Amino acid sequence: MNLDMTQEKLTVLLLISPLLLVQSILLFLDAKKKGSNAWFWGIWGLIQTPMPLLFYYLFVVRPYHKKRGYRNGRI
Repeated sequence: MNLDMTQEKLTVLLLISPLLLVQSILLFLDAKKKGSNAWFWGIWGLIQTPMPLLFYYLFVVRPYHKKRGYRNGRI
């Protein structure tokens, strides 16, 4: 019984790890491009999902687009 639970946990870990790694890399690169705290977003993206994506959108992407004038039809 314990061996089955350990194998299931390992399988879940192996499936979730690439997702977290990709999320972390994308958050880091985009935050670096936008001049935000790249290391913070990258590390937070490594430890959980999907909350870092939601907060990144709310606190970095939306203000960046407002500052750049994307909402007013200017690009």
